[in-house]
Amino acid sequence: MKLSVIIVNYNVIHFLEQCLRTVELAIDKQNTNVWVVDNNSVDGSCNMVKEKFPWVNLIENKHNPGFSIANNQAIKKSNSEYVLLLNPDTVVEEDTFSKIINFMDSHPEAGGLGVKMIDGKGNFLPESKRGLPTPSVAFYKIFGLSKIFPKSKKFNQYHLGHLDKNKTHEVEILSGAFMMIRRETLNKVGLLDETFFMYGEDIDLSYRIIKGGYKNYYFADTTIIHYKGESTKKGSLNYVKVFYNAMVIFAQKHFSSTNAKFYSFFINTAIYIRAGLSIAFQILKKTFLPITDALILFLCFYFIAPLWENIKYPEGGNFPPEYFMYAVPSYILIWIISIWIFGGYEKPFRILKQLKGFLWGTAILLIFYSLLPETMRYSRAMLVFGTLSGVFGLNIIRSILHLLNISDNKYYLGKKKRIGIIGTIPEAQRIINILEITASNIDIPGIICPDNNNNNGYIGNISQIEEIIRINKIEELIFCSENIQSQTIIQIMLQLGGQNINYKIASPDSLAIIGSNSIDTAGELYTIDINNISKSENKRLKRLLDVCFSISFLSFLPLTILFVKQKVGFVKNIFSVLTGYKSWVGYYNADNGLIQNLPSLRKGVLSLSLAKNTTKEKPELCEKMNIIYAQNYKLSTDIDIITKAFRYLGNQS
Repeated sequence: MKLSVIIVNYNVIHFLEQCLRTVELAIDKQNTNVWVVDNNSVDGSCNMVKEKFPWVNLIENKHNPGFSIANNQAIKKSNSEYVLLLNPDTVVEEDTFSKIINFMDSHPEAGGLGVKMIDGKGNFLPESKRGLPTPSVAFYKIFGLSKIFPKSKKFNQYHLGHLDKNKTHEVEILSGAFMMIRRETLNKVGLLDETFFMYGEDIDLSYRIIKGGYKNYYFADTTIIHYKGESTKKGSLNYVKVFYNAMVIFAQKHFSSTNAKFYSFFINTAIYIRAGLSIAFQILKKTFLPITDALILFLCFYFIAPLWENIKYPEGGNFPPEYFMYAVPSYILIWIISIWIFGGYEKPFRILKQLKGFLWGTAILLIFYSLLPETMRYSRAMLVFGTLSGVFGLNIIRSILHLLNISDNKYYLGKKKRIGIIGTIPEAQRIINILEITASNIDIPGIICPDNNNNNGYIGNISQIEEIIRINKIEELIFCSENIQSQTIIQIMLQLGGQNINYKIASPDSLAIIGSNSIDTAGELYTIDINNISKSENKRLKRLLDVCFSISFLSFLPLTILFVKQKVGFVKNIFSVLTGYKSWVGYYNADNGLIQNLPSLRKGVLSLSLAKNTTKEKPELCEKMNIIYAQNYKLSTDIDIITKAFRYLGNQS
C-alpha cells in the first residue's frame, strides 16, 4: 500500500461528506486506503460514511479521545509507505495525492510534507508554512508584530512570511490539516504525542521529524481548500486556552528547563491577556447597542423632563429623585428586553422588529403603571413622550452606524444576494430547489456552463467567468462538484481572489451547500433542515423560558425538589440551564443518528420522547419525535413537556 489517508471527524458531517467525495476522486484505489476516525459525533457522521462511502475504513470511538489518539489509532492499523493526516473541512484537487507521492519518492530526505492551503474565499492561509515557535517567535506573533511586518524574516518567522508562497521550500513546521509523513520516519521518531489533546501535536511531530534527521517541505505545486474552524471555533476562549497550553507542553518537552519555565510563564501570561481582551471584546460587541440604546433613552427622559415639568407643575416643582434613580431605569430595562425578544438587536437591523419590541414594551409598562400605587405613578405622559422620542433616537443611532459602515451594524434594506451557479442545468436546478427552501432574498441571474461550450439555457461559460460576474453583479458563486473538478474550482477561486466574491460547493446527491467567507468564520452552509426551532425568535423565547423556569425552580426549591426523582441532578440542572450549558427541553439523542440534519440545540434535560414515554421504543420512533419537536416548535410545547415529565428534571443522561 502506497498511501493511507486518515481523517479525524467530530460533528462536521456535511464537510466530511464533501471532503470524502474529493478524496475519492484523488485516490488510486489500488494503492491508497482511507480511514475515518469518528470521535463520538452526534450528527450522524458515522451513518453517512457507512451509507455513502462503504469503502472507507471507519473507526467509531464511543468518546472523544482527542486528535492525537484518534490519528494514532488509524496509523497503527494502516500499513502503507506514506501516511496523510487530513482535516475533514478540506477539499483536495484530483491530482493532489499523485503529486505529493511523486515529490516524496524523489526526495528521500523528506520526512514530512505540507501543501499550499487557501480558505473558503480563496485567500492564502499563512499556516501552510511555519517556523518553530521559539520564545521570540511566539512573542512577535502573540503581540501582533508578525501582522505589522508580514514579510519580515525576523518578526514573521512564525509564518515564514519572507518565503514565496508559490514556491516549494524546506520549512520547520507543518500543519495538521494536511500533513504527509513517511512511514519510515514515524517508525523512527514515533507517532503523535498523545499528551496533546488538540493543537500543538503537529508542531511537536514536525520538530521531532527534523531532530530525527529528516526534512519538512512546503509543497506549492498543489492547492487545497481548508475551511478552518469547523470542529472548533478559532475565536473562542477555549481555543485560546487549549492552543497556548499546547505551546507550554511543547516547550516543557523540547526546551531547556530554564527556557521552558520562562516560555511557560510568558505563554500563561499571554493566555490571560488574550482571554481578558477576548471576553471584553465579546461583551462589548454584544452589549454595545443595548447599552447605547439605554443611554439614548435615559437622555430622552432627562431632556424632556424639564419641559413637561413646566406643564405638570405650573407653580413650580420637579420629579422626585427616585424617578430618575429607579423608575426611568426600570422603564428602559423593560424596553431593552422587549426589543431583544422581538429581534430588534438582530443584524442587519430591521425597523419593524425594533418598533414592535418598543411598542410591546410600552404596552407592558402602561399595564404595570396602572397597577402601581398612586405615589409611584409619576407621569403617564412621560412614558408616551419617552416612547416617541426613544423610537426616533434609537433609529438615529442605527442610521449613523449604517452610514459609517461599522462592521455588520447596518439596516436590512431587502437587497437580494445575487448568486451564480456553475453546473449543468439539471444539477443547477437541484441546487436552486435547495436554495428556495433554505435561503431567502436571493436572486439567481442564471446558470453558468461548466465547460467552454455555451448551449441554450446558460448565461455564459466558465471561460467568461470574470465578465459574467461583472455584468450580472454576482456576489456568490456556487460550484456543482458533479460537473466541475476540484482543481478547476480552486483555480477559479485563486483567479478571482482580488474580488469580493463568496464561494460555496454543492456535492452531488447532498442536501448541503458548503462554504466559508473568511479565515475568521466557521464554515457557512445552506442545508435542508427543520427550520422552525432554529428561527432566532424561537431561540430567544426558548432561552427566556429556560431562565424563567430555572429561577422559579430555584426560588421554590424546598417544594419543587420533592417531586423530582434525582434531587442532586435537579439542582445541577438548574445551574446548567441558567449558565446556558443545557436547556430544559431538547432532543432525545441516545443514538448518534437521532439528530442528524436537525438544527443544533443545547443539550436537553427532557425531550418529547421522554414526555411521551417512547424512549424504550424503536430508535426510528424517537427520531420522528425529534423531527416533530423541531418542525412544530412552540413555547407551549416546552411547557407541556416540563409539566408531564417534571419528575425527570434531575435526569443527567
